[in-house]
Amino acid sequence: GENNILDILIKNGSVFSGNNNEPESNNIGIKNSKIDFIGKESPESKKVIDAKDYIVTPGFIDIHTHSDISFLVDPEADSKLTQGVTFEFLGNCGMSFCAPLNSASKQTLSDRLSKYDSDVNIDWNDFTDWLNKIERNIPSINLAAQLGHGVLRSYVMGMKAVSATPEDIEAMRNIVRSSIDQGVLGFSTGLWYAPGSYSHTEEIVEITKVVAEHDLLYSSHIRSESDDASGLFPAHAEAIEIGRRTGAKIQISHVKSVGPQFWGRGNELLEGMYKAREEGIDVAGDQYPYEWSSTPTSGCMFPRWSLEGGREKTLERLKDKNIRETIKSETINYINRFHGSAGCVLAEFSNDKKLEGLNLSEISEEFSCSPEEAAMRLYEISEGSFVLHSMEEQDVDTIGMSDIIAVASDGNSLRNTGPLSNGKPHPRSYGTNTRFIEDMVVNKKKVSISNAIYRMTSLPASRIGLKNRGEIKKGYFADINIFKPEELKEKATYVDPHQYSTGMKWVLVNGKIALKDGKKIEGRFGKVVRSKEG
Repeated sequence: GENNILDILIKNGSVFSGNNNEPESNNIGIKNSKIDFIGKESPESKKVIDAKDYIVTPGFIDIHTHSDISFLVDPEADSKLTQGVTFEFLGNCGMSFCAPLNSASKQTLSDRLSKYDSDVNIDWNDFTDWLNKIERNIPSINLAAQLGHGVLRSYVMGMKAVSATPEDIEAMRNIVRSSIDQGVLGFSTGLWYAPGSYSHTEEIVEITKVVAEHDLLYSSHIRSESDDASGLFPAHAEAIEIGRRTGAKIQISHVKSVGPQFWGRGNELLEGMYKAREEGIDVAGDQYPYEWSSTPTSGCMFPRWSLEGGREKTLERLKDKNIRETIKSETINYINRFHGSAGCVLAEFSNDKKLEGLNLSEISEEFSCSPEEAAMRLYEISEGSFVLHSMEEQDVDTIGMSDIIAVASDGNSLRNTGPLSNGKPHPRSYGTNTRFIEDMVVNKKKVSISNAIYRMTSLPASRIGLKNRGEIKKGYFADINIFKPEELKEKATYVDPHQYSTGMKWVLVNGKIALKDGKKIEGRFGKVVRSKEG
């Protein structure tokens, strides 16, 4: 009867389950947001999509994003949806800047929101209320949250460069517990950024034990990605050691080799991860497929010690002539690590938008000073962000070919109109998944299409522990992409990043058609996911 009729039947497609295996010719039936049928027959359906000559895959899962405010500012943040991304994991690098909030972090969040000239009222303090607010707005894709250690530490201890006391650690462990009760699915650290950089391994281990008890993911922007702080290889070893001591699932964020000392050594990072896995440590990673990275000005131009106490304190240090010179000598080292001043492009600078898109060499001419002095003057005006030429193609390719590396953007969901179309952000927010297929699969033939799909679907789903997403399987949510790999095109560039990828034929989110012929369909169908079943 009526009750057995499917909502949608996808016919004649070449179906990749997401499991890294060969495709099968099957029809897929969808009913009430889930996959209800997989087989050769054609059960009765209200709507039929003919996928002949197309491949059918699970929706892509972006395990590393910073979209924590995107869907508050504009729920139609579609830069990921147009690439077939149907699920984002928020709160990475220790920066879950929407929760938990106290007066200091509310101020930081409100500064962040003011750049989007948005009227979001910060009327929440914890994960429950923040996630409810996103849910009421209905996001265009599915979202799940992580608790960030940087936010957690400053909530408990402020921005002081001190070791956590046993009382501090217990307070942090308690917030981790309550955040898990509120539906976070992971814990992230940003050990390169203040205040995460002030913590010892022991502090992270003690907090992560709680995460491991609940079998949630530990993801880390490790302590160093180059020749600074602990150094790249010790930072990788630390992430693995945290897994060894806690039994937690370890996700090394945006695996990369930065700076002349490490270019050409990406394979060594992978070797260390494979060895740890042989030992039984559950470590894997993710990567965005670009040679350029992006981070706030303070994060890439200033030594850690100069950031202690927050922006006001840093500005005071810059006023002292001697301290300024000491900082400047380190800033020169940073600039050299990014292939020189031409490799440092100002991405976001709301105080003077005409500087956006210029590199430090050009800005230094504009300011009539050295590039390192220009970086300081920019920061003295306001915090901004840079896009940096920090990597080499051979490493990006080597890492990008590994089976334990998920494809992830490290970007956020944006839109090419309205408040989210500000600045010149890294094109990864609009192009990551498209670019990986276009570059690594179609052009360079370094990765098979079934492997690329696995690393965008079932691999990230298994890292997060999602039980009903990331595969085409009966009973799973119907997040589905239909496309031809050779038709996908990345349009976003460093100069003109706000351009949607093209070539996705259909995208379904929770069983509803969200994209057709690459164009967005009216309506939003995403969910806020607060449990592994969700």
